[in-house]
Formats: sequence, structure tokens, C-alpha cells
Amino acid sequence: MDDLKAMKFSDEEYAAYVRLSSMSDNYEDDKRRAEMLGLGGKDILVAPGAIIRVPGDIRDHFGRDIFVGLYVYINNNVTIEDHVLIGPHCSLAAGNHKFDPATGYFSARTDKDYDNSIVVGWGSWLASNVTVTAGVKIGRANLVCAGAVITHSTPDYAIMAGVPAKQIGYIDPETGDYHWFSKEEKQEK
Repeated sequence: MDDLKAMKFSDEEYAAYVRLSSMSDNYEDDKRRAEMLGLGGKDILVAPGAIIRVPGDIRDHFGRDIFVGLYVYINNNVTIEDHVLIGPHCSLAAGNHKFDPATGYFSARTDKDYDNSIVVGWGSWLASNVTVTAGVKIGRANLVCAGAVITHSTPDYAIMAGVPAKQIGYIDPETGDYHWFSKEEKQEK
């Protein structure tokens, strides 16, 4: 708080900052937060605590009609297509550090020999606490269950769960019905 006071915030300004950044999870404030990040006019909502750090123009990384949940972390070359829901506490970090045998530790630089980008496909839903690792392309209309860790690209209409995530079913694009793989099908995958 001393650092913020050194910036000469009044008590009223500080109270408004705290309310907007951590306590105001409602449509109007989520929309305003998106606008302040440069995402206005795209029907995007950004909940409190979300951190979005992407290279270049932020608008190039986001489609339309997107919800970014509480305390979501989006870092580096991440693209979110239209009609995506990202639940609270998700992490999408499109970077990968490379071990340097000369120093004996991982460098702070991203591995340039690898496609580190992440794409979240049109109409997908990432439930709470989902982690998406570098180089992953999530297919169209995926349901990614809570706590899943997506380490490889997924097909369209997949239902993904687990650590590391595996496909446990699919969504019928004609009816919207969920189809769960049987125990035998799971073992084959």
C-alpha cells in the first residue's frame, strides 16, 4: 500500500482501484475492464484479477463474444477465437524455456525452435483451473473439464479431462448431446 500511496492515489482513488481490480465481478465492470485493456466493441468480458500479456495489438489475439474468468493468466502468443468461455484460475502460457548445457540451467528465453503458440478454438469452454501448455491448438467447441492439463492439440467437439488430459467423450455438433467413451474405448485411446 505504501507504493500505491507514493504514486499519490487519494483514498477514494485507491478504494476504486481495489473495487475494480479485485471485487467487482459483474457485467458492467467486466466489460469496462475489457475496454481498458483495448478489447472494447468485441463483446468481451474480463473478470477481476485476470492478467493478459500478449505481443503486439491485443485485439489481434481475441475474437468476439469471449469471457475471461477470475484470475486467468494469458501470456505470450495466445489466440482466443469467437464465443469462448474461460473459467476462473486458468493458465494459458505460450512459452517454453530451453535447457542450456553451457550454464546448467533453463534460459529465460523462449525456445525459438518450437511453435509455442496456443489457440483456443471457436465455441470452446475451459472450465476452472485448466492449464493449456505451449504449442497446443484446442479444437472447435471443446469442453475442457475442470483441472485438466492440455499438453497436446485436440480434435473438434472433444470432451477433455485429466492430467495430462485425454479425450473422454465428444459433443454431437448436430444435437449438442454429450457422448462419453465407454471403459473399453478409453483404454484404446
